[in-house]
Amino acid sequence: MTNGEINLRALSELDLDAVTAIDEKIGGKYRPDEWETRLMYYLRRDPDALVGAEVDGELVGFMLGDVRAGEFGMEEPAGWIEVLGVDPDHRGKDIGGRMLQKMFRNFRERGAKSVRTLVDAESQAPLLGFFGKSGFSETPVRTLEQTL
Repeated sequence: MTNGEINLRALSELDLDAVTAIDEKIGGKYRPDEWETRLMYYLRRDPDALVGAEVDGELVGFMLGDVRAGEFGMEEPAGWIEVLGVDPDHRGKDIGGRMLQKMFRNFRERGAKSVRTLVDAESQAPLLGFFGKSGFSETPVRTLEQTL
C-alpha cells in the first residue's frame, strides 16, 4: 500500500506492539501487559470482531468488539464496540468510520440487530461525538456504578 490508502484487515497477536503504541499516543500511558491481555482475550473470543486499519503498511487504528446476548434481560444479540483507537496523527481520514462499517458487517453476519458501546461523556467527548455522527444515540439503559 502506498499513497496513504487505508487498508482494513483482521488484527492478530503480531499487532500487539502497534496497538500498545497507538494507545500510548492517545492516553499517554505505556500499557503493554494490559493490551496483551485484552488483545488475546478478543482473539480467542471472536477473532472476526477485531479490525485493524493500515496506512502504507503501518497499523494506525484498531477496533475490538464482539456479539453478545442475554445480558440483564437484553436477549436479542447485539454487537458491542469495546475499544476504538486511531493514531492521533491519522485522525480526520475516516479511519474510525471505515472500521466501524466493517465491524457492522461482521455483527450483522453473526445475527446482531443492534450495536452498543459505552462512552464516558466527560473524559471521552470526542469519542462521544464520533459515535453520535455515526448514528448512535442514547438509550434508556443506564450504567450504574458503586465505588469499592
